[in-house]
Amino acid sequence: MLDIDAYLSRIAYHGFTIPTAKTLRAIHRAHLLAVPFENLDIDLHREIPCDENAAIRKIVELKRGGFCYEMNGAFGALLREMGFRVTLLSARVAREDGSEGPEFDHLTLRVDLEEPWLADVGFGESFLDPLRLKVDIEQEQGGRFFRLVEESERIQLQMREPGKAWKNQYSFAPTPRRLEDFASMCRYHQTSPESHFTRKRICTKATEGGRVTLADYKLIVTRNGQREERMLESEEEWRDALNRYFQVVLS
Repeated sequence: MLDIDAYLSRIAYHGFTIPTAKTLRAIHRAHLLAVPFENLDIDLHREIPCDENAAIRKIVELKRGGFCYEMNGAFGALLREMGFRVTLLSARVAREDGSEGPEFDHLTLRVDLEEPWLADVGFGESFLDPLRLKVDIEQEQGGRFFRLVEESERIQLQMREPGKAWKNQYSFAPTPRRLEDFASMCRYHQTSPESHFTRKRICTKATEGGRVTLADYKLIVTRNGQREERMLESEEEWRDALNRYFQVVLS
């Protein structure tokens, strides 16, 4: 049984828990501000099971983060326990060359209230608040614009920064999925040299007014549109930054 109070304490959320759009927005944002998107167990050669309970324990008890199967798997479980109606969806992530990854490349969430919402706390730098799951409307968040476009029986999530063109993030179909459906791709992203998760360590988290990221030894801090980068010089300095910015201590 998921301990709702322990999970909400982990993400420093102390507001209403009734299943409304207002609650969903507040919990979604709190999760992104508290729990980092990270792949650190892959570098440590620790298996990441595609398992709801393991993800919840890692996030709530061990004070860690995770990648999409863990983050959205656990967040979806929290929402269901709180009374939300949640559907797991398979997404294909856009590549730089214009193609897309395979099915189950990413796990995202549909949450049904008076109207459907797209929720996602496991995609790194994207939307902070859930998006209305409605096509062809622009939704602005913090100076960025998002929209959902229908393409060949799939829905494409796009993002645009001021003065720039729309950029695909991922596409998804409405077919309901189970967490175990993602097990093969979860294993692939941990083991394949073709997966970007096996190529470098990443730990990133949204902040009020920006984002902080550790990409291997590069520390990137963005505040109010100003970006600062510096290279860390040692593993010790990297671990210090991991603790300072993300409150993550690796055993």
